Amino acid sequence: MSQAKTTSWIYKFLLLGTIWGSSFLFISFGLDALTPTGIAFWRSAIGALTLLLVLLVLRIKLVRGWSAWVKLWIAGLFMSAMPAVLFGYAQQHVTSALAAILNASTPIFTVIAILIAFRAEKPKPEVLVGLAVGLLGVFVVLGIWDGFGENEPLAIGALILAVTCYGIGSPFLRKYVEPLNLKPEAAVFGQVLTSAITLLPFYLTGALFVGPLGFSSVASMLALGILGTGLAYVMYYRLLAQVGSAIGSAVTYMSPIVGVILGVLLLGEQITWNEPIGAAVILFGAAVAQGRIRLGRIELKRDVKN
Repeated sequence: MSQAKTTSWIYKFLLLGTIWGSSFLFISFGLDALTPTGIAFWRSAIGALTLLLVLLVLRIKLVRGWSAWVKLWIAGLFMSAMPAVLFGYAQQHVTSALAAILNASTPIFTVIAILIAFRAEKPKPEVLVGLAVGLLGVFVVLGIWDGFGENEPLAIGALILAVTCYGIGSPFLRKYVEPLNLKPEAAVFGQVLTSAITLLPFYLTGALFVGPLGFSSVASMLALGILGTGLAYVMYYRLLAQVGSAIGSAVTYMSPIVGVILGVLLLGEQITWNEPIGAAVILFGAAVAQGRIRLGRIELKRDVKN
C-alpha cells in the first residue's frame, strides 16, 4: 500500500479511535441523568439531526426505496440501537475502562461473523489460531479464574453481546449497504434515524430521566450524538469502503487506550493487572486472525499491487 493511500485513511482511523474511545466516558456521565435506553435514543436522535443538517447543507438526497431502508434499519440495529443499549446497561455495573477494553474484541467477533455468515470458504489455520488467542485474551481481561471477580455476570454478557452486534454489523455494511452506492452521509442518516425510531417507544415506556440534567450529562449526549453517532459514522463508512470490514473494525484497537486513560484520569477508576495484559492478547489475536501478523516470521502483511 502506497504512502499516499495510507495517509488518505490513517487520519480517519486515528480520529475515529479517539472519538469512540471517549464514548465510554460520555456514557458514564450520561447515566447520571438517563437510562441505558435513554442514552441510546438520544445519541441516535441527535446523530440523525446532525446528519440531516449535513444533508441539507451539502444538498445530498435522501435514500429512496424500501429495500434500501430495510437494509439501513438492520444496520442501525446492529451498529447503533442494540449495542448502545447494551453498553449503557453494562456500564451501570462495570467500569468504563473495562467496557473500552472488551470493545477491543470487536475485530475478533467481526472475523467470526465473516467466517460464519458472510463467506463460505474454509477458514485458514492462522485465522482459527488468532480467534483462539483473541478469545483467550477476553477470558484474561475478565479474570475468568476468579469468576468475573466483582463484575456482574449479566453486565459482562451485555458487553459481549454488544461487540457481537458490531461484529455482525460491520460485514453486513460491507456486503449489503456499500453496493447500494449511497452517499455516506445519507446512508448513516438512514441508519441512525431508523435506530432512533426503533428505540423511541421503548424509551417512552420507561423513565425519561433518572436524575437532574447537569452540564456533564448534556454535553456527553451532544458529544455522543454529534460526533460518536453522527459524523464519526460517515468516516467509518468511508473507511470500510477503502480498507474493508476486518481492517476497518480494527479502529477499536485505539478504544482501550483512550478509554482506560480517560476512565482513570477523569473517573478515578482502578484497573487490575489482568485487564491491560488481556487487552494486549486480544489485539494480538485479532491481528493474527485478520492476517496482518503471520505466525512464524511475525511480519506485517501489506497489500502489494503490481
